[in-house]
Amino acid sequence: MKKTHLIAAACIALSQASVYAQSGSEVNIICSGQAPWCNMIAVTFEKSQGIKVNMTLKGSGEAVAQLMAEKANPKTDIFFGGTGDPHLVAAEQNLTQEYKSPLLPKLYDWAQKQAAQSGYKTVGIYSGPLGFGYNTELMAKKKLPIPKTWADLIKPEYKGEIQSANPSSSGTAYTMIATLVQLMGEDKAFDYLAKLHKNIAAYQRSGVGPIKAVARGEAAISISFVHDGPGEKAQGFPLETITPSDGTGAEIGSMSIVRGARNLEAAKKFYDWALTPGAQALGAATLQFQLPSNRETKVDPRVPDFRKIKMIDYDYAKYGQSR
Repeated sequence: MKKTHLIAAACIALSQASVYAQSGSEVNIICSGQAPWCNMIAVTFEKSQGIKVNMTLKGSGEAVAQLMAEKANPKTDIFFGGTGDPHLVAAEQNLTQEYKSPLLPKLYDWAQKQAAQSGYKTVGIYSGPLGFGYNTELMAKKKLPIPKTWADLIKPEYKGEIQSANPSSSGTAYTMIATLVQLMGEDKAFDYLAKLHKNIAAYQRSGVGPIKAVARGEAAISISFVHDGPGEKAQGFPLETITPSDGTGAEIGSMSIVRGARNLEAAKKFYDWALTPGAQALGAATLQFQLPSNRETKVDPRVPDFRKIKMIDYDYAKYGQSR
């Protein structure tokens, strides 16, 4: 690099450091979304608000485990994204704190209900339905039928062809289990999972792992949130998605302020900013196609249309309890 370029870079770094020093602000965030979205959020908030962002990426299950481990001495200010159930567990266990954003009335009812159920310790920031991803080229090559119901997935022709996430680390997998229990009843659901296990090739650590593997031809079918599909397809991968005709659940991606946050005022500023249409539009800009919670956010046409999907009446309050 030329000397002049080094000097310019140093000046920019010093300028940014000066802004942070003047504001005296930084915010520490665990983000349970996909990396491009998390990074875009961090950079945009930092530049627009002059508040330094320290971002860590973790699955929502891992995020709650970290908050529990840090309970006596919190190092995190904001838990952003990931399925809502772990956020509700965090609220129940007093790991997060109440905050009513002035933007709350602008959100869809499902997002406001998520906030009310938690005692306003979390809020819905997006929603997306659970379903299946499939690699069109692999399916055609192996002459596999497209699965249309949950029952289809346990058929012998899919042995070793399916990837799912691990419920010990992934909120996506937890949502799948909670969905099946509500569809079938607990005994039948766990009997189903035992049969499904015979067809699973791998359990991924994160919820988005299976659909990425399928997009790249490492497996034929994934159990995933279908809003993760259009982003892979937009990159040229032979991927399509479908939701089961016998009914499915959905995540309410959420956001929470950690109890004992060291940078509380900066955390509140981020919380409010993340609920604005401008901030929520960053999802589609980074090929994330969940339904944003602010009614005024422009919805990308690739976002799944909930009106065309058979949804169960997912009991977020019950399945957000630690028990």
